[in-house]
Amino acid sequence: MLSTSDSRTEIFTKLFAESREALHRYIRRFVGSSETAKEIVQEAFLRTYRERESVTTLRAFLFSTARNLAANEYRHRRVVERDTLGNFDNSRVTLQCESLESELLRDERSRLIQEAIDRLPRQCRAAFTLRVFHECSYKEVADRLGISVKTVEKHIARGLRETHSYLKIRYSATRPDHG
Repeated sequence: MLSTSDSRTEIFTKLFAESREALHRYIRRFVGSSETAKEIVQEAFLRTYRERESVTTLRAFLFSTARNLAANEYRHRRVVERDTLGNFDNSRVTLQCESLESELLRDERSRLIQEAIDRLPRQCRAAFTLRVFHECSYKEVADRLGISVKTVEKHIARGLRETHSYLKIRYSATRPDHG
C-alpha cells in the first residue's frame, strides 16, 4: 500500500508527464522564448513539487505559479529594456516619460492585484484565478478543482470581496491626504 506522500509523488509524476508540454506552450506565448519558457516551467514544477503535500489542486497551482513566474519575467524584461534605452530628442523623451508613468501605474496596479490574490487561501486563489484570468466558467472551475459549483461560487465571492478590500486599504494608504 502506498503512503500518502508516495501517492502525492505519483500524482505529481503523472501531472508532470501530462502537463509539461502544454504548460511550456502556454508560457512560451507570454515570454516569447522557448528557453525562458523551459526555465519557468522547470521552476514552476519545482515549486509545485515542494508544495505538493499542502496543495489541493496541483494542476491549478502549477499553472498559476508558472503564469506568475512568466509575469515576473515579463516585468523584469521591460525594466531591463527601459534601462538600456538611448538618448532621444525632447519631444520623444516627454512622450516616453508620459508612457513610462502610465506603465509604472499599470505595473503598480498589477503588483497590488497580485498581492491581493496571493493573500487568498490556496483553493480560493486557484478558483479565482481560473475564473478571472483564464475566463473559465463556474462549471469548468468546479471540474478542474474537483469541487462543487456552489463551492466555486463561494470562492469567487470571497476572492472578489477580499481582493477588493485589500486594494481599497492599499490604495487609501498610498493616496496623499487632501484634507
